[in-house]
Amino acid sequence: MATESLSALKAEAMTQASVAPIDYAVIMPVIVCFLFGAALLMMRKKVAWHPIIAIPGLVCLFAADLALLWRVATGGPVTMMMGGWKPPFGIAFTADMMGAIFVTVAGFVALCAGIYATASVPGTERRYGFFPFLFLMMGGVSGAFVTGDIFNLYVWFEVLLIGSFGLLILGSQHEQLDGATKYCFLNLVGTTLFLIATGYLYGIFGTLNMADIAEKARVMEDTTPIFTLAVLYFVSFSMKAAAFPLQSWLPASYHTPRFVTSALFAGLLTKVGVYAAIRVLLMLFPPERAEMAPLFAWVAALTMIFGALGALAQSDLRRFLNYAVIAGIGNIMVALALPAAVPGEGGIAMSVGLSGAILYAAHSIVVMTALYLAAGVAAHLAGTSSLHEMGGLWRNNPLFAAVMLVLLFAVSGLPPFSGFWPKVALVRATIAGDLPWLAASILVAGFILTIASARVFALGFWRSLPAATAADTSAEKKAIVAERFTAAGPEKALSAIPLLALCSFVVIAGVWPQWLLDLTDAAANGIIDPAPYIASVFGGVR
Repeated sequence: MATESLSALKAEAMTQASVAPIDYAVIMPVIVCFLFGAALLMMRKKVAWHPIIAIPGLVCLFAADLALLWRVATGGPVTMMMGGWKPPFGIAFTADMMGAIFVTVAGFVALCAGIYATASVPGTERRYGFFPFLFLMMGGVSGAFVTGDIFNLYVWFEVLLIGSFGLLILGSQHEQLDGATKYCFLNLVGTTLFLIATGYLYGIFGTLNMADIAEKARVMEDTTPIFTLAVLYFVSFSMKAAAFPLQSWLPASYHTPRFVTSALFAGLLTKVGVYAAIRVLLMLFPPERAEMAPLFAWVAALTMIFGALGALAQSDLRRFLNYAVIAGIGNIMVALALPAAVPGEGGIAMSVGLSGAILYAAHSIVVMTALYLAAGVAAHLAGTSSLHEMGGLWRNNPLFAAVMLVLLFAVSGLPPFSGFWPKVALVRATIAGDLPWLAASILVAGFILTIASARVFALGFWRSLPAATAADTSAEKKAIVAERFTAAGPEKALSAIPLLALCSFVVIAGVWPQWLLDLTDAAANGIIDPAPYIASVFGGVR
């Protein structure tokens, strides 16, 4: 009898249905990262082989991401349950349009950064694991974007944290170790809060499957524990996203590693935090999110204003970019502050604003990665990243200077580049949602960032090289330049190719944005109405 009961339970909890080959696309980004990361780790001492293996691996990762995006765009959300367990018993990988967009853009910038790294990362740091750590971090990033299980979202956060910490300390210089300590301490605090909230969530719902939680949360009568959950998750994700007032770790750490590492961090890691906030708060707990919307509005406004003012105050190119990252996070978090529906035109506030936030996130991933890579080239050419000592780059390298100007225009939200259209959507949404002061905050922060960007270009590129810098030819300075600013110049294909690819996206998305807007509109609708997401998980089970 016991054997028969066990068999019956197993038949009820497990499925024998076959999986379509294209549906394996949902887990391929993670598999590719771990396979190539393991292969590179086994060949740790054969440094010359690392780029030869890593670049095809990153090409495979981007191809897997594109396949997943195509599958979701043509067939809707896709789910794969590990081990054949039926939901909500097993671990789910679920990709909807928002997750597919994020993972695809992440794969694109990882490929560009990997190509750049072959020119900028010395053999010693390759031997100590630059490319294995890169694949480990990308595995965590990809897993976070496609997981359908909230505990495994925590697990993927831990995986990317391990990979990013390894990248951060390569070189073992004092400032790197100092930045890594601050980075890891605050991120571990955020991760601990995440784990506490997840344990509380399991005690309330008895499940960790996001689709199952979304269904159960909508019929719960007592919303008090859910409100507490929403607050805990928001604080945790705000730490990881570097939102005000929990942003201090980012400007203290992102300027310490090599430029290519900073580029990956700025492009990807904070975006995982805002992705998780949108996924959990908007899809799982929409009533509680709406109740806390005024708080989110102030956090978003203060984050973007703080970031813009911080950028304006910097005299170092990379520190300027650190604060530009924070300003961008504030723009994305505007989506959390919008009302679900208000009279009149305000009914479109959430859909337009969320679509604009997702579009801004995709833009920010690309443009911040490109700016850090370009900053590496500028530091190599000038011998420093200090704006007081830079100059003359426009006359000596006009093509590179033009690329930098385009990127600075884009990060400021100026037309006709990729940062313009998401800001238009966010301003429209905040006005429609009866939040004119938040719309003004977006415009003011953009104006301040434009001034800061103009200052960077004027000092570092347009003006002539300062006389004191031109006369400084000391051996000590040359040694510092060789050590800290190892990067191919713009004439080298290994740095020119990724910069031109990223800059092309910035221009194309600005001049021809409709294809991206269609994708982000679909992504926003999938978060506001998660019925297709839930159906992809449960299928015929319910």
